[in-house]
Amino acid sequence: MYLTAAQTLIMILAVALGTQLTRWLPFLLLPEGKAVPKTVTYLGKLLPAAAMGLLVVYCLRGVSFTTPPHGIPEAAAMLAVVLLHRWKGNVLLSIAGGTALYMVLVQAVFA
Repeated sequence: MYLTAAQTLIMILAVALGTQLTRWLPFLLLPEGKAVPKTVTYLGKLLPAAAMGLLVVYCLRGVSFTTPPHGIPEAAAMLAVVLLHRWKGNVLLSIAGGTALYMVLVQAVFA
């Protein structure tokens, strides 16, 4: 399907408007100096853990524990992420270390 120039322009403008709206809306709804609603504070504490849980489930959705390698690379990478984070407390190091270990395992060890 091909878009006309007008359709392309409308799509670009809609995406730009949506982007700007999501960037400026929090500043308009929650101005500096005004108390943050309790609901927003609650969601700010709850959503990071919920998002991480969702990502873990999404990443493990295709793992088969009945066929080789039985989820060993995934489990080892998750353990590495947890241990690195407990040890150093650096999110970037934890994610990079777990990803590197997983890639080595699936491409060199369990290939």
